[in-house]
Amino acid sequence: MDRINSKLYLQNCYIMAENERLRKKAELLNQENQQLLSELKHRLSQAGPSNTNNNNNNNKNGGGKNNSIPDLNLTNCSSSKNASSKSKKK
Repeated sequence: MDRINSKLYLQNCYIMAENERLRKKAELLNQENQQLLSELKHRLSQAGPSNTNNNNNNNKNGGGKNNSIPDLNLTNCSSSKNASSKSKKK
């Protein structure tokens, strides 16, 4: 019984350490995301209101082939993750 408790205790310690590592990584990614968002907003504000209005109208109408900023909601990241995870399993 003590051996099982010790084993579970060690597993718990490893899990907590991994959680802390992932938490720090998530925090860094969040900071990077916020910086990129701020930079994007800054660039859009410098481009002028007429330019951003044209882009918004083109996006609503399905146009906007000249957009320099892709719509990230349209990209399918899950398919690339699934493909990479399938290749790792083989």
